[in-house]
This record gives sequence, C-alpha cells and structure tokens, in this order.
Amino acid sequence: MRILFSVLIVVLIASLGVVFYQWQQTQNSAEAYGVPFELVDGKGEKITQEAFQGHPSALFFGFTNCPEICPTTLYEMNGWLEALGEDGEEIEAFFITVDPERDTPELLNDYVSSVTDRVTAITGDPDKVRAMASGYGIYYKRQELEDGDYTMDHTASVFLLDSNGDFRSTIAWGENSETAIEKLRNLAGS
Repeated sequence: MRILFSVLIVVLIASLGVVFYQWQQTQNSAEAYGVPFELVDGKGEKITQEAFQGHPSALFFGFTNCPEICPTTLYEMNGWLEALGEDGEEIEAFFITVDPERDTPELLNDYVSSVTDRVTAITGDPDKVRAMASGYGIYYKRQELEDGDYTMDHTASVFLLDSNGDFRSTIAWGENSETAIEKLRNLAGS
C-alpha cells in the first residue's frame, strides 16, 4: 500500500510539473494575445492586430445600440485615461463592435467620438469581426426582442494588453474606478 501511495504521489507531482511547464511556455511565448485580423477603424481605414502593439492597449467589445453597459464603459474609459494624465498618455484604447451589421464605420466613429477622442472605433465584415472576437475569447450573441428588433449579449470587461500585445489583466464591468485606474497605471508602467 505504501508503494502504491508513493507511486501516486510521484505521478501527481510529475503531472503538475508538466502542466506548470506548459503554462510557463504559453506565458513566455513570443505570440501576442488574440489572433491576426484585418478590419476597419471609424474612418474606414484598414486596421490590424499590429494596432495593439508598441504601446499598452485597452480593448472593449460593445455596440452602439447598447442601452447601458457600452455607453457607461466608454464614458468610464475616458475618465480613467483622463485621471491618469501624463501617466496614461501612451495607452491606446479601442472600442470593437459586436454588432457590425448595424455599426458602420461612420456610425461607430460618431458614437465613440461623441464621448472621447482617446478611443479608436473598430468594425468590419461580420464574419471577420466574429473571428477576431472569438480569437480574443469574447462572447457575444444576438438576442431577438419581441418588437422585432434585437440586442446583443456580450462580454463586458475591458481587456488590457501590454506593449507586446500580451494579455495583462481585465477591468470588470462595474469595477471600482480607483482599482481600474491603478490597473491602467500598472499597464502604462509595464
């Protein structure tokens, strides 16, 4: 019995070692978070995953017909960046639509720019948006409404990427502003 127990302990330790090694490899890989993509910004210009490299980035996935979460988050993002002042100047923020069928570049640009000039709007072909969002681990789904219209369920966190495009952290919907600002300050210092 003692030998069997010892063998099980050795197997468990070896398994944990393999899992830790694989996790370490993914954490130290040269690949940026997400997937390659080619979409358009709010001015209709091509934008790719390279826009998230060379500086810290804050990404939010939402849509212009959102009744509460998206306009609130956009407003809060602007406030957080303003609160950082010079400390946050190098952070670039992005609002990526999860409703590209309605959110044209012009509409999305007007929506974002009515709140802030610090956030770049991103949209594009619905299939390309879906592939990009999926590659970033973003959930979204169209929900039909009784009046024939629809809304979108979606991930409501802000994703923080370092200057290499690597995932660093998230800011959750409704998170304390002081905590959000501190996360952005840490991101800027990375």
